[in-house]
Amino acid sequence: MKKLTVIGGGTGTFVALTGLKKYPLELSAIVTMMDSGGSSGRLRDELGVLPPGDIRQCLVALAKSSKLLRSMFNYRFEEGGLMGHTFGNIFLSTLEKTTGSMKKAIDEVGKILQITGRVVPVTFEKSDLCVELVDGRIIKGETHIDVADKLDKRAKIKEAFLSPQVPANEDAIETILNS
Repeated sequence: MKKLTVIGGGTGTFVALTGLKKYPLELSAIVTMMDSGGSSGRLRDELGVLPPGDIRQCLVALAKSSKLLRSMFNYRFEEGGLMGHTFGNIFLSTLEKTTGSMKKAIDEVGKILQITGRVVPVTFEKSDLCVELVDGRIIKGETHIDVADKLDKRAKIKEAFLSPQVPANEDAIETILNS
């Protein structure tokens, strides 16, 4: 069976994996861990966990479980103290806290959702995506880089980097090399 590894995070990776899982492939997803906005950013900042949103989307994309279970993991609360959070993000964060490991949390959710393929974080360390613009300004956090009104559309990026620099997950490296 051919091996295929998708590298990314968020909606684009979700769409790619959803389509690719229909083919006879050994699928893996290498997922960014630098999400700093929305529910993931809040959970990261408030609970000290790794951002779960991109991981959750990849797990749901590879799920063979019932439509109800997939919908439940993507359910976004619309009111109250949980407003903006998805059930799956809270579930993954809870598992990370109780098991002490995002890897264990991913493995457990993978079993629950009966995923076909593997979801591999690019790192297990906390870090922010940053860019330095040609005018010398530094923008920290993926969510601030993404937002068009915070980044002048004419501003050119001189360099992108992680702060702090963190080691890659060895499993992610092996997965890429074996694809």
